[in-house]
Amino acid sequence: MADSDEAAIGQPGGPGLVLYDGDCVLCSSWFRFVAKRDQARRLMFTTIQSEFGRAVALRLGIDPMNPQSNAVIIDGNAYLFSDSALAALSALPYWKWVWALHVVPRTLRDPIYSLVARNRYRWFGRHTQCDMGGPDYRDHVVSICTQILPSGNSKAD
Repeated sequence: MADSDEAAIGQPGGPGLVLYDGDCVLCSSWFRFVAKRDQARRLMFTTIQSEFGRAVALRLGIDPMNPQSNAVIIDGNAYLFSDSALAALSALPYWKWVWALHVVPRTLRDPIYSLVARNRYRWFGRHTQCDMGGPDYRDHVVSICTQILPSGNSKAD
C-alpha cells in the first residue's frame, strides 16, 4: 500500500484502521474474524509490531512493547479498550446492532476487557511469529510486520 493510501486510513471518507497485537493468538483470531466478514474492505488492519502500527500506537498512548488495548480508528475517531471491539464489529454488515451494547457502561465493559488483555498470552497463547493472516488476508493488512526488540531495534521477519 502506498504512503498516500496509508494517510487516508482512519480519516473521514477513508477505510477504518484496526490496530492489533500480531503476537497474540486471541488478537490475531479477532483480526481474522473481523476481516473475513469485511467483504467491502471498510477496515484495514495493522499489527502493533509493524512500523506503521507502532507509530499509530504511540500516537494513541499505547505502549507498543506491552499493549493493553487494540485500537480502532474510524472517520478520524479513535476507539480503545471495549469501545474498539464495538466499533470494529458495528462497522460490519449484519453487526451494526452491536453498537447498542454501549448502553452497558464503560466502567463495566473496560475492566473485563482489561482482565482479558492482561492475561491474553497465558490464556490463549502467543505466536512465535507475528500473525498477519497469510495470503487470504493480505489485501486487508497495512505495512509489513516487524519484530520489536527490547533494545529499540527492529528486525523484519
